[in-house]
Amino acid sequence: MEPGSDVIVVLMTGILHGRIMTERGRPVTVKTILAAKGSDVTTAEPTATLETAIGILVQHQIGALVILGADHRVIGVLSERDILRALAERGAGALTEPLAPLMTRNVPICDQSATVSSIMEQMTTRKSRHLPVVEQQRLVGIVSIGDVVKHRLMQMEHESEALRDYIQTA
Repeated sequence: MEPGSDVIVVLMTGILHGRIMTERGRPVTVKTILAAKGSDVTTAEPTATLETAIGILVQHQIGALVILGADHRVIGVLSERDILRALAERGAGALTEPLAPLMTRNVPICDQSATVSSIMEQMTTRKSRHLPVVEQQRLVGIVSIGDVVKHRLMQMEHESEALRDYIQTA
């Protein structure tokens, strides 16, 4: 290579055609995120009270609860937004009400094979910050927008390191 010539560096991770990719050039999936963060999900029954749900959210320092029906399938999500809406509309009396009428129903879900790009689009379109991960109608995890951002920041850090290493050896 001649001195002063331009060098083009192609990183093996990053965004290609709007899709977040792994170092092997494959789209990053929900399974990758769950492998890093774990698959524990805090849940509640639809008969639990709002006051109980708030206590669980505070105890676990999370922003949403997945609500499971009698058959242990996802029937809704109770988010911080749902709590604020209930308190604004119903006042303090909402604290003793069951979660069923207060939670968000018809929640968007994904499976482990969903790409991070697709769930980001789903979260944006549906204005949802939490996506339950379901396989064969059973809850296997949850992914939040914070999980997606954290994963992307880690990817960017690895890219930056690779670029620094490349420049130092060039």
